[in-house]
Amino acid sequence: MVAKKMDASKKVYGTYSNRDFNKPIAEFQFPENGMDSRAAYEMIHEELNLDGIPELNLATFVTTYMEPEAKQLYMENVHKNFIDSFEYPQIKKEETRIVNILSRLYNAPESNNFTGTSTIGSSEAIMLALLAHKWNWKAKMQALNKSISKPNIVFGADTHVVWDKFAKYFDVEPRVIPLDSKTMVADPEKLVESVDENTIAVGAVLGTTFTGAFDDVKKINALLEELKATKGLDIPIHVDAASAGFITPFIEPDFVWDFRLSHVKSINVSGHKFGLVYPGIGWLLFKDSTDLPDDLIFYVNYLGNDMPTYTLNFSKSAANIAPQYYNIIRLGKSGYRNIADNMMSNARYLADEIKKIPNMEVVSSAEHIPVVTFKQKKESAFTLFDLSAAIRSFGWIVPAYSLPDNAQNTVLMRVVVRESFSRDLAELFLENLKQAIDSLTGKKIKGSDLSSRKGHAVS
Repeated sequence: MVAKKMDASKKVYGTYSNRDFNKPIAEFQFPENGMDSRAAYEMIHEELNLDGIPELNLATFVTTYMEPEAKQLYMENVHKNFIDSFEYPQIKKEETRIVNILSRLYNAPESNNFTGTSTIGSSEAIMLALLAHKWNWKAKMQALNKSISKPNIVFGADTHVVWDKFAKYFDVEPRVIPLDSKTMVADPEKLVESVDENTIAVGAVLGTTFTGAFDDVKKINALLEELKATKGLDIPIHVDAASAGFITPFIEPDFVWDFRLSHVKSINVSGHKFGLVYPGIGWLLFKDSTDLPDDLIFYVNYLGNDMPTYTLNFSKSAANIAPQYYNIIRLGKSGYRNIADNMMSNARYLADEIKKIPNMEVVSSAEHIPVVTFKQKKESAFTLFDLSAAIRSFGWIVPAYSLPDNAQNTVLMRVVVRESFSRDLAELFLENLKQAIDSLTGKKIKGSDLSSRKGHAVS
């Protein structure tokens, strides 16, 4: 056999010997020419390695773990445009099933024609819910020949920023009630005292971002019932259950906060939080279809059929719907309950251990949802902002932040215990937290002190 002469122009390059690695890539303008696919991947991959590790991000409520089968369903549906129900009718059916399942989970009366929709998260769900309440208020005022120029919305400072955004974006006066410094939520009486005939809705939150605390929805409802009886004002409640909606029904089923209350007309929940689905997926439920004005529903037929749509956006991936339905039928109530019990157990363990750390005071210790917050008892050589930066050196992301008005001098750190945060990780986090504190106070960390566990390896 005669060896063939090799064409010198056909050189073989390893990925990292590619010429694209020894010159800068234009960051802010479209490149004139492309590059090798593997090189492009490795460049982006290596750059994104500088991001925090999602599993160690204790700041986020957002799901960072899904079962392999759920991830497979996610990838199988990621390229479907969910809005196109003519081409993808089955995924639309799954959305309808979930709306029914969640409405019943939140005790919507069977006699009602309840309705709802998926969203890209709770922020969109809240925007849509409040738009519906604004339209209902407007129709009511027009029927009475009254002005519709000054709508307002009443909510506590413990709510998510999306409430303020709604007020600004849709020209509604926000009446924000400061936190009660003891309960860390808004006082129900002060909320209802701020209501008048121009109030489109009262907002209540089930699991605040700041501390995980619950607004007293039952008391707010009772005060609104009294207001209706005495002054004839019929004001709806929207409950933001973004965090608790996939926990409370399973571990506190007798806790009354949902459609069992007369003034609760709409609820949102985040599927991408404790619903155990990757972002972004949220759910909006209305107790009755009459709570969603027909005027806000648009019908389009250019995707193949006459399709109703109630969204702020139009196109979105169908990727998250299938995993949500998978979790519901895979886990059932007992599965969600078991996961919630584990998270609550690990969160309460964490709270108990943090209480033992000098100068640390636990503010919330997973009373309703697996969130632990803590603060310093007195001033020290470092702030919690310093501690947040120090613990980051171990890979943990734990936020430090000030509370809203009326408690703005209180600085907290927050740990959200998610499904994948095991007792083992809790132990490691506590070790690193103590080491971070030692480093800030100038205490030298010896090699033998790097682990509090017995049976150290010796070299």
